[in-house]
Amino acid sequence: MSSRILVVDDLLPNRRLLEAKLKAEYYEPITAESGMEAIQKAKENPPDVILLDVMMPEMDGFETCRKLKEDPITADIPVVMVTALSDVEDRVEGLNAGADDFLTKPINDLALFARIRSLVRLKSMTDELKLRDQTGEQLGASAEVNEKMNNMTGAKVMVIDDDVTQAQQINTKLKEFGVEVDIMSDPAEAVKLSEEKDFDLIIVSTQLQADDGLHLCTHLRSQEKTRNTPLLIIIEDDDTDLLVKGLDMGINDYLITPIDSNEVTARVRIQVRRKKYQDALLEKDQQNLSMAVKDGLTGLYNRHYLNSHLPRMLSSALKSGKPLAVAMLDMDHFKDVNDTYGHQSGDEILKQLSERITRNVRPADLVSRYGGEEFVVVMPDTTLHQAADVAERLRRSIESEPFIIPVDPGTLSKTISSGLSVSVDGDTMEKILERADKGLYHVKNTGRNKVAVYSDS
Repeated sequence: MSSRILVVDDLLPNRRLLEAKLKAEYYEPITAESGMEAIQKAKENPPDVILLDVMMPEMDGFETCRKLKEDPITADIPVVMVTALSDVEDRVEGLNAGADDFLTKPINDLALFARIRSLVRLKSMTDELKLRDQTGEQLGASAEVNEKMNNMTGAKVMVIDDDVTQAQQINTKLKEFGVEVDIMSDPAEAVKLSEEKDFDLIIVSTQLQADDGLHLCTHLRSQEKTRNTPLLIIIEDDDTDLLVKGLDMGINDYLITPIDSNEVTARVRIQVRRKKYQDALLEKDQQNLSMAVKDGLTGLYNRHYLNSHLPRMLSSALKSGKPLAVAMLDMDHFKDVNDTYGHQSGDEILKQLSERITRNVRPADLVSRYGGEEFVVVMPDTTLHQAADVAERLRRSIESEPFIIPVDPGTLSKTISSGLSVSVDGDTMEKILERADKGLYHVKNTGRNKVAVYSDS
C-alpha cells in the first residue's frame, strides 16, 4: 500500500507540481489549499507525512503545524515545512512549532524524497507501537504528558565530534536546558561509551578526521544497545548526496554547518521528545504483555501462561531424559479467612503466600497462580524426592510464620496442602497436573497440612 502524503499549499501550481512528483515516486498524494482544510483532512484520514507551505493566508504554516501537534489525533504525523523562507530564524520557528524538517524552495527532489522515506519509516514504527496499545489511552491526549515529553531536563546526549569549538557550542546550549552531554572526539571510545550508557540522542559529525561519520552511524545502528537511539548528523550545507545517504540508512535528523545554537535546541528537542514517546509506548507495551501473562493480585504467572509454557517444559524434559516435577499447593480452609476477616485480608494472605513460595524455590522454577488459593510450581531437572523436600520446606515455612492481616487480631496462622507428581514417558500436561491434583485431593481428605504423591498402584 502506497504511503499517503498530504500537500498543503494555497497556490494551485505548487500543489500540482508536488502532486505530480509524488505520483512519479509511487506515493498517494492528497491536497489541501489552506491550513484549516489540512487540519480537517488530517483528522478525518491521517496521512503518513504532511508537506506544509508556510506562507498562506488566514492561517500560516507555523500556526497550522502547532494546531496539528496539539491534537492527539494528528500529533504523531510527521510535518515537513516547504517554503521560500531561508533564514535560520524561520527554520527554528518551524521546528519549534513541531515540524520535523524545514526545506527551502527550490526543493532538491533527492533530499525531499529521502526525507519522506525516513519519516514514513518512523511513522510506521510509531503506528505499530500504538496499535499494540489500542486498549490504553493515547499518550498524546494528555497535556501533562506533552509537557513531560517536551522537557529536555535530564536527557542524555552524546556528541561525537573532533571539532572542539563546535562540540562545545552544542554542549553549552544544551546544558542551558538541563541536558547531560558527553563530548567524544575518539570514535572508538564513543562506541565503547554507547555500549555502557543509555543515550536519548547521539550527534555525529560527518567531518571527523579519524573516521567516516556515516560509517560510524551504520555501526551504531547495528548494535543492539543503540539500534533505536535517534541519530543526528552534522553536515556541510551543500552536501546533499551525504544527506540523502544518511537519511536512507536511518539517520533521524541533521544540522548544517555553521551550526546555529537555537536550531540545535529545536532539533534536539524533537528527537528527545520522540525518543521519550517511543520509550513510553514500549514500556506500556511491556506492561500490557505482563498483564496478559501475570496474575494481577500476586504478580505470579497466571494459568494461561502455565498452560502455554508447561507443555514446552515437559517436552524438553522428556527429550533430555531429565525429570520434571510439579507441585500443586492449596491453602487450607481459605474460605474461612474471607468469611471471617474479609476479602482484603484474604488478598493480603495470598500475596504473602506468593512471596513465600517464590523465596523457597529456584529462579528456574515456574510459579503460577492456578486459581483462587491454588498454586502450581513446576521444577525442571528435579526428582520426586527433591520436590518433596522443597514442598516440605515450604509447608513448614507457612506453618511456622503467621500471616499479617489488616484487621484484628493483626496476624493469622495458616497451613497449606501439597500434591506432587513427576514426569514419565508419554506424559502430557493434563496427565502430570491431574496426578498432582489427585495427590492434593488425598491430603485434603486425610487431615491437610501435608505433602502427598499420587500413585496409580
